[in-house]
Amino acid sequence: MMSALLPSRAIARLNAWRSLLAARRWRGLVWITGDVSEARRAAQDLLASRDWCSPLWIGKTAVEKSAVEKPEVEKREVEKPEVEKREAGGAETAEFAGADSGLDQSTITFLSSGQARTRLGAEHELVIIDAVGPDAGLDPDALGAVAGTVVAGGLLVLLTADDGGSVADADYQRLAAWPWRVPQLTSHYLARCHHLLQSMDGIARWRPGHALEVPELAPDKPPGCDGETAMYDDCLTEDQATAVAQLVRLRRRRPLVLTADRGRGKSASLGIACGHMLAEAEQRGEPVQILLTAPRPAAVEAVFEHCVRLRPAAMRSVNRVETAGGVLRFVAADALSAQVAEGEAGGPGSLLLVDEAAAIPAALLGEWLEAFPRIAFATTEHGYEGSGRGFALRFRRRLDTLTPQWRSLKMESPIRWAVGDPLEEAITQLLMLDADLVDTPRPSTQTTLVDRANLATDEPALRGIFGLLVQAHYRTTPADLRALLDAPEGALMTLGSPSAPAGVVVWGDEGGFDTALAEQVACGRRRPRGHLLAQSLAVHAGEPGALTARVRRITRVAVHPGVRRQGAGSQLLEAAFQQACADGMDLLGASFGGDAELLAFWRSQGYRVVRLGLTRETATGEHALMVLKACTERGAMQLERLERRFRRLLPRLLAFELRELAPSMVLALLCACAGRDALDDLDQADLDDVTTGHRDLALVRPAIQQLIHVASGVGMLEVEDAWLSAWAFQGRSEAQLARGLALSGRAQVKHWLRGRAERLLRVVSELSSNSRRG
Repeated sequence: MMSALLPSRAIARLNAWRSLLAARRWRGLVWITGDVSEARRAAQDLLASRDWCSPLWIGKTAVEKSAVEKPEVEKREVEKPEVEKREAGGAETAEFAGADSGLDQSTITFLSSGQARTRLGAEHELVIIDAVGPDAGLDPDALGAVAGTVVAGGLLVLLTADDGGSVADADYQRLAAWPWRVPQLTSHYLARCHHLLQSMDGIARWRPGHALEVPELAPDKPPGCDGETAMYDDCLTEDQATAVAQLVRLRRRRPLVLTADRGRGKSASLGIACGHMLAEAEQRGEPVQILLTAPRPAAVEAVFEHCVRLRPAAMRSVNRVETAGGVLRFVAADALSAQVAEGEAGGPGSLLLVDEAAAIPAALLGEWLEAFPRIAFATTEHGYEGSGRGFALRFRRRLDTLTPQWRSLKMESPIRWAVGDPLEEAITQLLMLDADLVDTPRPSTQTTLVDRANLATDEPALRGIFGLLVQAHYRTTPADLRALLDAPEGALMTLGSPSAPAGVVVWGDEGGFDTALAEQVACGRRRPRGHLLAQSLAVHAGEPGALTARVRRITRVAVHPGVRRQGAGSQLLEAAFQQACADGMDLLGASFGGDAELLAFWRSQGYRVVRLGLTRETATGEHALMVLKACTERGAMQLERLERRFRRLLPRLLAFELRELAPSMVLALLCACAGRDALDDLDQADLDDVTTGHRDLALVRPAIQQLIHVASGVGMLEVEDAWLSAWAFQGRSEAQLARGLALSGRAQVKHWLRGRAERLLRVVSELSSNSRRG
């Protein structure tokens, strides 16, 4: 048993350990536990012990002005420095002043955990995450975001209570859906974190006043880990040089999919490649335009920095670099899709680079894949936002279909730190960033309702389930693991063994408001935390009874790729429905990004469409679609009203708010809302004029709309009718149809529209005749 050290000696040992890490180009994790004052004071002493490069403090509580002193290790008295705080870009900064203090002039940045993402692309030698005390908590997403900003030789210091994770902390407020309060929540996730931190090798553990545990490291630097030596021109690793070479030589209809863990220089590779492409274009005298997109402009700052480093004469402005060889320009994802739809982007010779592609909806990626002959998708494989593995699995079919000669490249060698970095290994384990799919499980019809308390202590089962969820969904973040284990009213069910699941479904219960609260919510005076589906049905879909009903929302469904299209998803949803009925739910539903194929699956399981969002969701880039299935007679009555309202509303939405909805989705919705419509005499007369060519199609649009309704009701609409539906209900222009159908001009578009209308009229008439004869 190690004896306790004085704070000054503990700080000295930590700095000595940091020096050994720096010699290996490694980084370290320091876990400090204790009461609030002890833990924060220890972190402040470490902060004051040397001149750290760009130190960062994450947490609600900033260092007090009088708290940062020179520690006893200096062996002399010093004055307490004055701390000046100011607002700068949303962050609070503190400058140490006073030469007599013994501290060099330096600046500390203070951020709340919600601002952690603003540091992406930044570099810090010391990051302190203050998760101790009643006013603070561990934000898993913030931890994942800032861990990657710690430079080689730097430290990440995590402050927590010394309670074994037995109590939910302040950050759990984000999970506390009404009527739950934080003290009522379980803390399985925190208990798991504490258990891992207590047993991990390679991290320093310190409770002030008790023993300091510092792992032993060999003082000698192992050979071959110097990432500072450039191997190929501007590249620091062979991986990076290979990536740059393939990016510079992108070939038509041969997309490149570039994946890497954080710290491998993926974004830098994009920037270096852009610099070389602009230089070569200048030499040829043929300026090039390179479009760049990502979920946020901040995500590609490194791309611009490395491009300008190679082209110092370039003119840099916001989201743009201009040189004699051409332009590198950032375009937001939604704006890019709008430009593609209008024919303003894409086309012959165009080039697009997509960074952090896993965080962008596959529907948008598919649009760009078709529009840009030369395109590269780069994404983080084990990231705190999105998953390169899930991206590859979801997008592979589209790549195989449209561009079967696509190539993939994985960057494995780290650049910002050396192989074997202890901090990377610790964060990966804590946040389960490397949760992969288990081997293809055996077919099973058995479902298991998983006990979350047991799951939190069964690491293999947790990894199997979370790995399955990661590969199936967008933007699975570290905080989602916490929600899986601790969200109130949440539950999960697996198909097959929890340790080797063939599928998993996750849900949460909503609604059940008392009458008074329901009235306030329906009138817009209250909006309790959570209850997304129930509140949306009441406020947006006109069904206030959903607030007092018992509603269960399916939040995740995932099936192992090895057993897809074998009925596993159907088995899961049927088991979830039976469980909802047994638990007394009125309605079982889901909300997801509107996709025609996904909608077809839910409809095949008996779910009915009741709402479509008017704007694209940030997370999916698609309109949120809500589907329901009734579990009780009360639920059936509510569902019938909701469906009837949506069926009546849909044509009006398509004509106005949803005029830009994808034609495939228009067709899918019209099929989902099909009723028992019929053609009247006026419709028939107008459509007869279409077949003889006597009238302009626009003048008989109502009759064509009714024809589409009738055809959808008897299941006679085909994929090719999507653009006919878009023209009839959305007023899509002939130019849009020409681009979408690859037709040469107005005459061909009119001929195509007339032909599709004639076909529908013929099949509907034949069915009607057969019905009368029968």
